[in-house]
Amino acid sequence: MEALFDAGVKEYRVQYFDDAYAPRDTDVLAAFRVTPQEGVTPEEAGAAVAAESSTGTWTTVWTDRLTDLDRYKGRCYRVDPIPGDPERFMAYVAYPLDLFEEGSVVNMMSSIVGNVFGFKAIRALRLEDLRIPVAYLKTFQGPPHGIRVERDLLNKHGRPLLGCTIKPKLGLSARNYGRAVYEVLRGGHDFTKDDENINSQPFMRWRDRFLFVMEAVKQAEDETGERKGHYLNVTAPTFEQMMERAEFAKELGSPIVMSDYLTMGFTAHTSLSHWCRRNGMLLHCHRAMHAVIDRQKTHGIHWRVLAKWLRMAGGDHVHNGTVVGKLEGDRAGTMGINDLLREDFVPADPARGIYFDQEWASLPPVFPVASGGIHVWHMPDLVSIFGDDSVLQFGGGTLGHPWGNAAGATANRVALEACVAARGEGRDLGVEGTAVLARAARSSPELRAALETWKEITFDFDTVDTLDAPAGAGGAS
Repeated sequence: MEALFDAGVKEYRVQYFDDAYAPRDTDVLAAFRVTPQEGVTPEEAGAAVAAESSTGTWTTVWTDRLTDLDRYKGRCYRVDPIPGDPERFMAYVAYPLDLFEEGSVVNMMSSIVGNVFGFKAIRALRLEDLRIPVAYLKTFQGPPHGIRVERDLLNKHGRPLLGCTIKPKLGLSARNYGRAVYEVLRGGHDFTKDDENINSQPFMRWRDRFLFVMEAVKQAEDETGERKGHYLNVTAPTFEQMMERAEFAKELGSPIVMSDYLTMGFTAHTSLSHWCRRNGMLLHCHRAMHAVIDRQKTHGIHWRVLAKWLRMAGGDHVHNGTVVGKLEGDRAGTMGINDLLREDFVPADPARGIYFDQEWASLPPVFPVASGGIHVWHMPDLVSIFGDDSVLQFGGGTLGHPWGNAAGATANRVALEACVAARGEGRDLGVEGTAVLARAARSSPELRAALETWKEITFDFDTVDTLDAPAGAGGAS
């Protein structure tokens, strides 16, 4: 049987490797980082990936004669070595568009990242990037609203939005949770949010939280004259319960709801996204579980692919690390993903981990959210890395202020506006950021106290998932 299986792997090269194939505009293109078993050549391994993720199996079957395999099979059309890593290589695969159900991220996942990741001839496999053709993108709704519509709805322009995750994550009563929301919003933030694991636990049932939070939002709006919001997490055990929570949020006048889109699953999330567009609700997306899938460099799915799928399935905000905070993410890769979330066309740029040109065919853009261990000292870098069209979302960096939640929010707002103004004056925040903050702190005791509190807090650890540029990088435009 082993000999037969080995022969089958070699046969894949004959049928599914074609280095003369020119990918079509309608093909879905994939870049895989492949670690083959000893004795399996790059061409054989790349062909096996193409076969097992499209029409192939381990032997020839008589029903192959009942269809046109040349029309439907995936093709590995290129393999590239990875400089400095002789055990692995990049394989580029083209998939005919007819392999995928229209408007279904779920079907695309089942096809491209299905059984092939457990294939014995391959020790490890990672999907680094996808080129989604315009013809397929046009079958998706995309984000319910997008950046420009959200800014108009909230009347917030010219700067990043400020968010805050209420802490502690778990254990607060609904009433105390609402108090924390009110203090942060009146202090100057635009949004507060549920954390990913706040659903409906015994200490705080979802309906009670929604009621107290929306009371706090409306009170803060009345006092500040600004539009405010709280991301009410509608993630639930069943689809029906999820929709019940979303409908109640709408009844209470919330402008936005939230989903844990990976743990919820793309079917439920896509349905929620469509409901949000029909009902005028913004949708914030938390990427809980992403690092289980994307953090290891040799196996899994890169975060940029999960982010592309989110833009297709639909979300108005999605978390994208911080670079400078406590979560994984290097600067070049994070900025590349920011572009993939916001721009209408992103050119291939292997130095930022982008292997293919990507057109978005006017699919609405998504706010990237910087979240995870950030505080006022990070503000110059955050503004430089994420730009205006982003949400800068604090947690402990607001609620840990020695004078309380409102003072923490005020410190963040003052720091943000000072950095935006300085950048508008042509100042280099990477060089002058510290001086910009110090000057702003002269007229803001809240910022001055925040700078003193967090002056020695950094998260300087090596990046696990580093970028590399394969030789001759770039699969196809």
